[in-house]
Amino acid sequence: MKPVCVLDNGQLGRMLRQAGEPLGIAVYPVGLDAEPSALPIAQSVITAEIERWPETALTRELANHPAFVNRDIFPRLADRLTQKQLLDQLNLATAPWQLLADKSEWPAVFSTLGELAIVKRRTGGYDGRGQWRLRADETATLPDECYGECIVEQGINFSGEVSLVGARGHDGRTVFYPLTHNLHQDGILRTSVAFPQADAAQQQQAEAMLSAIMHELKYVGVMAMECFVTPQGLLINELAPRVHNSGHWTQNGASISQFELHLRAVLGLPLPQPVVFAPSVMVNLIGTDLNTDWLQQPLVHLHWYDKEVRAGRKVGHLNLTDSDPARLTAALNALVPLLPDAYASGIAWAVAKL
Repeated sequence: MKPVCVLDNGQLGRMLRQAGEPLGIAVYPVGLDAEPSALPIAQSVITAEIERWPETALTRELANHPAFVNRDIFPRLADRLTQKQLLDQLNLATAPWQLLADKSEWPAVFSTLGELAIVKRRTGGYDGRGQWRLRADETATLPDECYGECIVEQGINFSGEVSLVGARGHDGRTVFYPLTHNLHQDGILRTSVAFPQADAAQQQQAEAMLSAIMHELKYVGVMAMECFVTPQGLLINELAPRVHNSGHWTQNGASISQFELHLRAVLGLPLPQPVVFAPSVMVNLIGTDLNTDWLQQPLVHLHWYDKEVRAGRKVGHLNLTDSDPARLTAALNALVPLLPDAYASGIAWAVAKL
C-alpha cells in the first residue's frame, strides 16, 4: 500500500499514524517546515490535518503533487465566506449571514439579522478565537482590521449542538457515523456523547446535507459537519474537511475509527458502514496535566497527545464506552474528583444525556 503523508504534525496526524499501523499503512505526519527531499513524497498519497497553511518549501512542492487529495477543496472550506456561499448554492440550511465589509453596515446588519450578531473571521479562528458575540451597543469593540475579513451571522437560539462525521470514497460511496451530541464552553468542545442510533429524522437530514456537500465537491475522505438543533430542524454551523475532535469517540466506540476510515477512503480501500456497539462519551482534556489515576477506571481509554500543557490547549482526551448506561454513568462520575472543577459541568451534561 502507498504511504500517506499528512500535512502538519499535530494530534490528528499522530492519530492517523496510529490508525495506519495495524493495516500496514505507513503514515508520515509532516511539519510545514520539513525538508521535502527527506520524505517519500513522490510515491505517497497526500492528505492534511489542517485547512490552511503558509507557503514553505514543503507546501510549494505539494502544490503540484498529483495525489494531494482534496487539495483545491481546502481553501474553499477554510474561508467562511466561500464555505457559506457553497451552503447557499446547495440550498442547505445555515444561519442567515453576510460579509461584514464596513462599519457603516451595522444598522442594516441588526435590522436584517436581529439583535445578536456573531462575527467570525473568514479564515483562522477556532476553539473560540476569532469570534465575537455583539449587540448594537457593542460594535465598537470589534477590531478595525476585521472589516472585510469577517462574516456576520444571526445569533441562533438553539437547543443543542450535534455533528455528523462521514466519509466519501473515490467511487462516490458515502458512510456515516450516528450523530454526536456536543457541549462547547467558551467556543471549545468539552464533551461529546454518541449512541448506536441517533434520532432518525435528524440523522436523515444530516446525512442528506453532508452527502450533498461531499458530492458537489467530489470530496474524498472524512468530513465533519457541525449543526445547531432548532425547532425547524438542523442548521449547518461549520464544516471541517478532515478528521474532527467530535469524532474521537470512534476510536473506542466504533468498529472502524474516523482515522482508519479516512485512510481507507484516500487510499481507495473498502469503505463499509462502521458498526457502533454502545453509547460512548469523549471528554476533552484542555490545559490539564496528565493524571494516571484516570486509568483506575476500567472503561477509561486515555489518548494523550504528548504536547506541552498550556491553558486552553487540547492535550488529550478520554473515551468511555459501555452498553450498560448505569456502568458508564458510574465511571464518568468517578472521574469528577480526578479532574479540575471545570470538568464537572461537562460530565454532568453527558450523564444527563445517557
